[in-house]
Amino acid sequence: MISMNRLSTEKRAAIIGCLVEGNSIRGTVRITGAAKNTVTRLLVDLGAACAEYQDATLRGLPCKTIECDEIWAFCYAKQKNVPEQFRGTPGYGDVWTWTALCADTKLVPSWLVGERTIEDATTFMFDLRGRLAEPKVQITTDGLRAYREAVGDAFGEADFAQLHKIYGTDPKLRGSERRYSPPVCTSTQVTVVSGDPDPGEISTSYVERQNLTMRMGMRRFTRLTNGFSKKVENLAHAVSLHYMHYNYARVHQTLRCTPAQAAGVAGRRWTLRDIAALLD
Repeated sequence: MISMNRLSTEKRAAIIGCLVEGNSIRGTVRITGAAKNTVTRLLVDLGAACAEYQDATLRGLPCKTIECDEIWAFCYAKQKNVPEQFRGTPGYGDVWTWTALCADTKLVPSWLVGERTIEDATTFMFDLRGRLAEPKVQITTDGLRAYREAVGDAFGEADFAQLHKIYGTDPKLRGSERRYSPPVCTSTQVTVVSGDPDPGEISTSYVERQNLTMRMGMRRFTRLTNGFSKKVENLAHAVSLHYMHYNYARVHQTLRCTPAQAAGVAGRRWTLRDIAALLD
């Protein structure tokens, strides 16, 4: 096994490559030969470094069309199985990650790991506002009511609309096929909350597609597995690393460059070695 204090940049890059491609901690151990504690410590240290770097650099962004959503996960145990002494304690049971995505550059400028509350919605929106060059943007969210107050407080009279999707089951499916098949979107309802949003830009398709990217790229978000986070802090570190790779190192197929390059905050595509070097 390899000790953390002897990890080279190349070895760190190999571990990072496994983690950002959806491998679990133990899977990464088997692939790289590093000790489990070494991989976990690297995730914690690098996740903090990635969060700090992106907090400093994702500022003054030219984003004009923003899509927001929240994605569910759980820590320690599913909500119904949380022990009585931990019920109501943040970080035990349901955990929601709030995400914002620029529809033009596909950059994710802001995210928040927390709860699905008006307080966290407001914190998330103020953080997003502080990263944009101009407050006059178009924002689309799902139908969650917490967004109305949060967007209003942070952005004032922004061009803001909510897109509520109505889902149903496919009548052609029966039994287990219905249980393990995703619901079908049968209709949508658009509500203009403030401003004058462009109807052609009212969409949450990109940010919902980003949900799939998160579930594929982070083992902790994969459904129906035992790869969930035991500590919410480690989940937050994994999310920071994920978005460091997504924003700076992963080429978006439709853009032919990384989101950070498209947004003008990076002059080149980062490599895994570059991300690993944040700890040097």
